[in-house]
Amino acid sequence: MKIDVNQLAEYLAQTPFQVQGVYRYARNPGVPHADYTDSFPGFVFPLTGKIQFQFNGTPYIFTPGKVVHGGAKMKLSQKVFGKTDWEYILVLYRICNSELKESSFLHQHFELLTGQSPRLLELIMRLWHVYNQRGGISMFQTEMLFRDVLNEALLCVDNRQNSCETHTLFERVSNYMQEYYDQSLTIASLAEQNNVNRNRLSYVFRTHAGMGPAEYLLKYRLNMAQRMLFTSDVPVQQIAQAVGIADPFYFSRVFKKQFGISPTKYREKFINNPC
Repeated sequence: MKIDVNQLAEYLAQTPFQVQGVYRYARNPGVPHADYTDSFPGFVFPLTGKIQFQFNGTPYIFTPGKVVHGGAKMKLSQKVFGKTDWEYILVLYRICNSELKESSFLHQHFELLTGQSPRLLELIMRLWHVYNQRGGISMFQTEMLFRDVLNEALLCVDNRQNSCETHTLFERVSNYMQEYYDQSLTIASLAEQNNVNRNRLSYVFRTHAGMGPAEYLLKYRLNMAQRMLFTSDVPVQQIAQAVGIADPFYFSRVFKKQFGISPTKYREKFINNPC
């Protein structure tokens, strides 16, 4: 099931918990497995391979790039894919406050799509090594590292979600610009239309296009004007208006800045040298 990463982060921030065990599993297909999860909830960090486990009938495919959480004493079943080996690390934990043990997250199964994160892999491997050492320092490091692991996993999920959201916003606004470039568009109106502020819209365009929305719109208009100069004998002033630039002097100035030549000379050059 899907989970709200911010709600999960808030829950982890407010809930005292302690690591109960860190276990590394590397199995070949056909090896028997348990019918139920442990008496503690846990997070599964897939390292290699691919295998499917079902928690109370809900399937989850364990592959690198995701983290899976399972509640305590859930019905468990397994499905392997061909002859592919698989490996994962399981971290069991317990809630230290008895009043919080009925929390919804504690009894849920869900997955977090972290994507491939070298830092997350490094942290989880360090956690496994530290847990298998002896002494009070290793116990303390285990608790600290587990929180670092969860922090990195949550950040990875949040960054992926933000990336998807910004890409969707960029696609929506840029497609709108390309369809209505000939109309009187303003960045303020585009931001308001998409329920974001101008700074957010600017950030999205700089992230996905390498330039701000105003520059993106202007470049698109100029490219369309360039095409019109090739394919028609319409006066330059009318072409400027046709691409949404009302001031012909401004149009000529920005056209020359982008293409190194004025619109009139650009057309003459094309007519004289059609090839």
